[in-house]
Amino acid sequence: MENTNEEVEVAPGEESEVNLRVYELGYLLIPTISEENIPVVYGNLKELVSNLGGEIISDEMPKMISLAYQMLKVTQNVRSKFNTAYFGWIKFEMGSDKILELKKKVDLDPNFIRFLILKTVKENTIAAKRFTRKDFKRKTSTKKDGENEEALPIDKEEIDKEIEAMIAD
Repeated sequence: MENTNEEVEVAPGEESEVNLRVYELGYLLIPTISEENIPVVYGNLKELVSNLGGEIISDEMPKMISLAYQMLKVTQNVRSKFNTAYFGWIKFEMGSDKILELKKKVDLDPNFIRFLILKTVKENTIAAKRFTRKDFKRKTSTKKDGENEEALPIDKEEIDKEIEAMIAD
């Protein structure tokens, strides 16, 4: 066997398919952004991902939500508290070497309360609506307490045979 060490050259500007990964960026934007400016901030984030060589797979425009607990954001030595925020997400494909740069740029943006970057898969991972217990109710008896079912006649000989068979074992 012959051992050859060949290096594969990648032309400048071409990105190797090997280090491309799928990521999802979930984020909370400060609620003080006006409703008209949300598309601008959202567009800037998509442009940032594209400028770093990312290809957007899917995304959702930020929507106002109530937060489960109060969040703090310190900007220019001012502590702000938020009970609501705009929540949005972007799923994109990007070189693993550019993720740290994306994180740094989003970290410096004062419009973000928090964000999270996760490795994920290209397929749609949004869970479908599940059925809840109230969707499946047991059928309850419609008979009232005073009503009895029609009784079948008891065959004593049949019962005696079954009892003897149980005892014999």
